[in-house]
Order: sequence, then C-alpha cells, then structure tokens
Amino acid sequence: MIIYVTGGVRSGKSRFAMDLALQKSANPVYVATSRIWDEDFAKRVKRHQDERGPEWTSLESERDIHLLPLAGSVAVIDCVTLWLTNLFFALEYDVEKSLAAFKGEIDALAQIDATLIIISNEIGMGVHAETDAGRKFTDLQGWANQYVAAAAQEAIMMVSGLPLTLKST
Repeated sequence: MIIYVTGGVRSGKSRFAMDLALQKSANPVYVATSRIWDEDFAKRVKRHQDERGPEWTSLESERDIHLLPLAGSVAVIDCVTLWLTNLFFALEYDVEKSLAAFKGEIDALAQIDATLIIISNEIGMGVHAETDAGRKFTDLQGWANQYVAAAAQEAIMMVSGLPLTLKST
C-alpha cells in the first residue's frame, strides 16, 4: 500500500507521516533519500534524526529504494524531491531518463508487501525557476508527483499543518 503525503516546505508533511507510521506500527522504518549537500542541510538532517525515537529503524539510500528490506514494514520514505535530485544529477539532468527511472522505482515499490508512506514537495506552486535546470526539475517533480499520487491508495496534502485528503480508497 502506498500513502502519498505532499505539501509545501514546512507544511507538516514529515510530522504527519511519522505520526501516521507510528499509528500503524510500533516499529516503523524511516528511509532517508538525501545526500548531505552542505552544513545547513546537515543540521536539517540532524533535526529530523533527533525527532525519531528508538522505535524507528533508519535506512539511507539515495536511489534504488526498492532494494531496501521493506517487506512487512510500515515505512516513511522522505522524500521524493531529494530522491529525484539524486536521479537527476546521476542521469546528467535528463528529465526523460530521470522520470523513467523514478517510475520504475515506484512500480517496484508498489509490488512490495508493505505500507509505504511517501513524502513529496509541491515545488511548482511558487516562484518560477530562474535556470533551465531549475525549470526542468520543477517539471520532473510535477510529473513524478502525479505518478506517485496515481499509484497511491491514499493521497494527503498538508497545508499549514492540516491534512487535506485528496484520495482515499
């Protein structure tokens, strides 16, 4: 089962997803998809790590999330934006290849017997990107979000800390 949680920066996505995971499992898994890009980002990652208690199992992977030992678990995958960034860089800013690789990952994850709470960002609702790479990535993120939302059994958008149900089965 895939539960998709999306929203803007600081909308409450991670907190909501983590609370939901703890409602569904006494021992959830947290999958971090990010690289540590700089000191500021390292602080953000540390803050996220400190928010999780000992009941959490943490896994880290920049790509190939479907290869992680997730079967039978409730897992929070945080987040699509960083995961896509890793694919986009690895595939030399090729939107088509990055989207195809991402779709393949989602298709493979959908086959795993697990509850996967996948967090993403709505980055296309703000300022228009100044660079060509930024505009390409915004398009990629939008198409990736649509794909995950279509594959998900539930979709929630967070706004100001409030969950808005977009899709429920």
